[in-house]
Order: sequence, then C-alpha cells, then structure tokens
Amino acid sequence: MNLVVIGKYVKTHGIKGEIRIKSNFKYKEKVFKVGNIIKIDNKEFKITGYRVHQGYDMVTLEGITNINQIIDLKGNLVYIDKSLLKLDESEYLDSDLIGLDVYLDNNFKGKVEDIIFLTNNKKLLVINSKYVPIELIQEIDFKNKKIKLQEVDGLL
Repeated sequence: MNLVVIGKYVKTHGIKGEIRIKSNFKYKEKVFKVGNIIKIDNKEFKITGYRVHQGYDMVTLEGITNINQIIDLKGNLVYIDKSLLKLDESEYLDSDLIGLDVYLDNNFKGKVEDIIFLTNNKKLLVINSKYVPIELIQEIDFKNKKIKLQEVDGLL
C-alpha cells in the first residue's frame, strides 16, 4: 500500500462526527468520493459523504455517528492509497517530483529535495537548498527522471 497525504484533520463539525479536513491536494475530486477509504492514525474509514464548507473539506465516515467516536484523532494527517486515485499519464502528485534530476539550459542543477507549500496553492521546489517556483517547470520526463526548467536570469 502506497499511502499519500491528502490533508490534515483539523476539527469536528457538529455533534454527529463530521470532520473538517484542511487540504490543498491537487486531485480532490478523486480523493473525496463516497466509498473511498481514507486512513487517519492507521485507522481506516470509508467516506459516506462529502461537501465543501468555508474552504474546508467536510467528510462523514461510515460507522461514525457521534463526535466522541472521532475527536481523539483530531490533529492527525489524513492519507489515501495512491492506487485509488487512478491517475492517467498526464497526472502526477507533487511528491512524484522528489528525487528527479533538474536541468536548466541542458545543465544539471541538482535533484528535487522537497516541495514546500505556501498559501494560495503556491508551491516551491527545493533544489540544492534553493527555492524554485513550481510554475517554472517546462517539462517533466518521468521515464528518464528529469525536469526541465524555464530559463530565468539568476535562477540556480
């Protein structure tokens, strides 16, 4: 099982056990589907309902009918098995970029060490401890494990 972080369980909503998830996950329409299984603190839950409320992903879970059944897991990360996402060839997760070689003007500049998430869905690649906006990716070649960046003066 290849688990992927999809957000954080930040709060309950109401007394019937609905949970509020803070998520900037790219493919929410594939994750928050009725019937999908999510994991919180190594416990599996089946999604029975989903809605968006004030920018949060609100989820109801099978077997959870009372706030006291789920409140102790508040603050934990929420995961899904990557295979449930059924990504096509043009789709990828940000975490798939970690470890890829980065090239600028056909010159190797390093490997993607991490992805930093800022507000408003802004993301930065961390390459040799330097930050590069993810929007500067010109091409991704997963087969050869390469990323080509747009040329920008002073970058890397």
